Amino acid sequence: MSEHKFPTEIIDLPSQGKVYPKDSPLADGKIELKYMTTREEDILMSENLIKKGVVIDKLLDSLIVTKGVTQDSLILGDKNAVLVAARILAYGPEYNVEVVNPNDTEQKVQHTFDLTECKFIDPVDGLDYTDNSFEFETPIGKNKIKFKLITGAEEKLIEKDIQQTKKYGYNADISTRLRYTIIEVDGDNKVETITAFSQNMLARDSMALRNHIQAISPDIDLTSEIEIGGESVSVSIPLTVEFFWPKSIG
Repeated sequence: MSEHKFPTEIIDLPSQGKVYPKDSPLADGKIELKYMTTREEDILMSENLIKKGVVIDKLLDSLIVTKGVTQDSLILGDKNAVLVAARILAYGPEYNVEVVNPNDTEQKVQHTFDLTECKFIDPVDGLDYTDNSFEFETPIGKNKIKFKLITGAEEKLIEKDIQQTKKYGYNADISTRLRYTIIEVDGDNKVETITAFSQNMLARDSMALRNHIQAISPDIDLTSEIEIGGESVSVSIPLTVEFFWPKSIG
C-alpha cells in the first residue's frame, strides 16, 4: 500500500525511462498504477467518453498514481505497456476476444490470450536515447534528420490534424505524422522547413525513416501466434474498450 487508500503496483516501462528528462518521475523506467475500482468501471461505461474516443485515456489518467504523470506524458510504446498492465491488474491476464484470420477475413475464432506473455521490445543496445532525440540519414536524398518518439499528447494532435484534413477530402496521415516526429532537417529546425520536407519527402526515404523509427521504438509486443483453421498465423491482439470490460463480467 502506498499513501493512497487503494493498493498499487510499480510497473516497468519498455523504454526503461531512457527517453525522459533526468528530472522526470519516469526517468527510472517505472510508473505506479492503482488497482481498478468501480469508479474506473464507471468511466469505461460512460457513453459520452466512448463517443468522444477518450475513454481509455480517461481510464489511464485515473489509474496512474505517479505524481506529475498522465498518459499524455508517455511515449506510445510505454503507454501500450501501461494499458496491458492496467488490464492485468483489473481482470487478470486472460483476455478472450474474437480474432480474424489475417489470411482469410471470413474466418473468425474466439481466442484467449495470456497477456503476461506479451514481451517488451527493449531499447536498442548502444543507441543513445537521451533527450528523446535521434539521428538518421535518408538513403536517397542524403538528408540528415533528427526525430523524436511521439508521446500520447502529440498523438492526439496528430489525430486531430488528420481528421481536419479529411474533412476537405485530403488524406495526410503519413506526412502529418512525419511533421510531428521530425525535429530537424539538415540542421534546420524551423516549422516551415519541417512541414515542407514532410510533405515532399521521397517515398523511399519516408519508408526508410518510418521503418527505422519502428525498429528503435521501445514497446510491448502485442502480436501472438495462434492456430486458426489448422494453420498457425500471427495476429495483433485487439485493444478495444472490451479489453477492459470482459463479457463475462457485469
